[in-house]
Amino acid sequence: MGWKSVENRSWRAPNPGLKFRGNFCIHASKGMTRDEYESAADFFADQGFECPPAAELLRGGIVAIGRVVDIVKELDSPWFFGPRGLVIADVQRIDFIPASGALGFFEWKRGDDSEIPPPAKWMLPKPVAPEQTALPLDDTQGRLL
Repeated sequence: MGWKSVENRSWRAPNPGLKFRGNFCIHASKGMTRDEYESAADFFADQGFECPPAAELLRGGIVAIGRVVDIVKELDSPWFFGPRGLVIADVQRIDFIPASGALGFFEWKRGDDSEIPPPAKWMLPKPVAPEQTALPLDDTQGRLL
C-alpha cells in the first residue's frame, strides 16, 4: 500500500464528495468476485506489483488512512482511468478494524470480528493431491507385499 496515488470515481456534480479534501479512512469492501480479483491482480502485475493471494486479503473493514489532496479529471498516472480521481497522499497501513462499508464517504463505527467474512471457496488454495507412490511388489510373483 502507499504506491497507488489515485482512487477512481464516477461521481458527478453535485456530489459533495467532490469538494472533500483532508484525512480519511480506507475501507476494504466485504465482497469480491473472482473476476474482480483476477482483473485487479493482472493490472497490478502490469504495473510491477504482486497482488497477495485472495484468501489473504482483509475484507470488510478499515485497512489504512490517507489524505485527499485534490480531485482531478485528468492525471498522468497508469492508476487513473477516471472519469474523476481522488488524489491521495500520506497513506499509512493500520491494524485492521472491522467495519461495515457504504458508498462514498461515510461515518463508520467499529464492528466485531464476527463481521469479517471468511474467504470464499474460490479464494482458498487448491488442495494438493496426495503423491502417488508405487507399492512394492514381490519380485518373484508380482504380488503386493
